[in-house]
Amino acid sequence: MTALLDRPTDADAFTRAMTSRPFSAPAGPSILIADDDDEVRDIIEFRLQVAGFRTLTADNGLSALTLAVQRRPHVIILDVTMPQLDGLTVCSELHNSPTTAEIPVLMISSSGDPARLLATGADDFLPKPFTSHEMMRRVNWLLMSS
Repeated sequence: MTALLDRPTDADAFTRAMTSRPFSAPAGPSILIADDDDEVRDIIEFRLQVAGFRTLTADNGLSALTLAVQRRPHVIILDVTMPQLDGLTVCSELHNSPTTAEIPVLMISSSGDPARLLATGADDFLPKPFTSHEMMRRVNWLLMSS
């Protein structure tokens, strides 16, 4: 009876195999989130990561521009009002550079004229406050259209 209890089962072998090597999920598209509001940025980042996206974050426009040039994310979510460089300037700089011109930009703001924001080169505009469902719909649309 003891010999039967000591013999590994198929479930034991499976458990050992799964825990003996690290598991890594397939890498999804990368999204740069640039917002100076920590809470907003963290909520967006969490929702995107749960959906399988890789995320990069910036709390000011200069960092966002630097990350965009260095890492070339698949989509950029860009707040309008940020320190160092505002989102309008960042968006304009991104679309004036051949290395980043094709990256879709989703502008987010609690104020501002959507037509003016889109004139800077943004591909879409999402007014704050927004639902995570609407944000995900727009991010997915930008990914499909690019």
